[in-house]
Amino acid sequence: MAGVAPEGSQFDAKQYDTKMSELLSTDGQDFFTSYDEVFESFDAMGLQENLLRGIYAYGFEKPSAIQQRGIVPFCKGLDVIQQAQSGTGKTATFCSGILQQLDYGVVQCQALVLAPTRELAQQIEKVMRALGDYLGVKVHACVGGTSVREDQRILQAGVHVVVGTPGRVFDMLRRQSLRPDYIKMFVLDEADEMLSRGFKDQIYDIFQLLPSKVQVGVFSATMPPEALEITRKFMNKPVRILVKRDELTLEGIKQFYVNVDKEEWKLETLCDLYETLAITQSVIFVNTRRKVDWLTDKMRSRDHTVSATHGDMDQNTRDIIMREFRSGSSRVLITTDLLARGIDVQQVSLVINYDLPTQPENYLHRIGRSGRFGRKGVAINFVTRDDERMLYDIQRFYNVVIEELPSNVADLL
Repeated sequence: MAGVAPEGSQFDAKQYDTKMSELLSTDGQDFFTSYDEVFESFDAMGLQENLLRGIYAYGFEKPSAIQQRGIVPFCKGLDVIQQAQSGTGKTATFCSGILQQLDYGVVQCQALVLAPTRELAQQIEKVMRALGDYLGVKVHACVGGTSVREDQRILQAGVHVVVGTPGRVFDMLRRQSLRPDYIKMFVLDEADEMLSRGFKDQIYDIFQLLPSKVQVGVFSATMPPEALEITRKFMNKPVRILVKRDELTLEGIKQFYVNVDKEEWKLETLCDLYETLAITQSVIFVNTRRKVDWLTDKMRSRDHTVSATHGDMDQNTRDIIMREFRSGSSRVLITTDLLARGIDVQQVSLVINYDLPTQPENYLHRIGRSGRFGRKGVAINFVTRDDERMLYDIQRFYNVVIEELPSNVADLL
C-alpha cells in the first residue's frame, strides 16, 4: 500500500511545492527576508522582567524552536510570517511579542489578534492573560455567540488587547465600539484556516480600518500559496520564519492504523478499544457534526461514557463540555475538525481518527493535540478500503510511516 501513489491522489506535493516556489520567485525573493537568529533561552531575548515572570510562571522553561526564532523579530516591530505546527508554541510567541510592546499606561486597544474559531480565540485570550499576569494586561475576547452589549461595555471601559473572530471584531469596529486609532499590532493566527473558511473579505475589511503603520504577524501551521498572497497585500518586507514541512514532524507521537475494511466495522473496533481509551484522556475525530451525534448515541447506548462537542451546539454548552473534559470528569471526547485547533487539552495522550481527515493538513492539527511540547502521545487511524489513498497522502505529506496497530496498545500509552 505504501509503494506507489494511487491514481488521482488528492494531495500533490509536487504541485504544492511548484506553486510555492513560483510564488516566491516571481518577486518573492525580495519580498521575504529570513531571520535566523536563535535565542536558546527566554532570558537572552531582552524581554521585560515582568513578562519573563509570566512566561516562567506559566510553566515554560526553554523556548521551543519557533519561540527561539520568532519572539525577538516580533518584539523588534518587524512584520513576520511564522510557520510551525500546532502545539509548538506559536500562541506564546505572538503573545510575548505583543505583551513586550504594549504601553500599559495607555488603556486603549493596541493589538488585535484574529483567530478562526471562538474556542481558539478564547484559548489565546487565556494564554495572553496568563503571560501578562504581572504586567497588568487587560485582554478581551470578542467572539460570536456572546452578548454584543457586554462586548461594547468592556471595550468602552478600555482594554490593551482584543482577541477575536473576524465577524464579531468587524462588527465592533463598524459600531465604533472598538476604536482602531491606537492599534499598532495586528496578528492573524491559523491564517490558512481563516482563508479556507472564507474570512478573506472580512480580514481585508478589518485591515482597511487599521492605521497604515500597523505591524502585521501571520501565524500558521501550513502556508498554502493563497495565504502567502494575502500577506503581500498587507505586509511590509516581512521576515519569514519557517519550520519546513519535512520538519513538521510529529515527534513523540506514535502513529498507527487499523484496517477496518468497511465503515460498518469501525464501531466494533472503537468499542474494543474503549477500555484502553478510558485509561487516559482521548479525543475521537469524525468528519461531520451529524456523525458526532450518531457516534455519541451509539457509544452511550452501549454504556460507554463519552462527551461530544461540535459547531452546532451553542457556545455555553461547548464551554461546559470542554470544562468537564479538561477537569478529567469525562475522559473521551468526540468532535470534528472545526474544533481541532481550539482544543488545547494538555492531558490528551490518545487521538483516534474514526474518520480520516479530508485534508492532509488537518491530520497535523488533530494529532498535534496529543503529546504537546514533547509529551508522548498515540494516534490511531481507522482505515477502510476507501481511505487507503488518503493514508498514503498523509504519509507522503508528513514524511512519516504509519504502522499497523499492535495488539498491546495499552502498553504504548
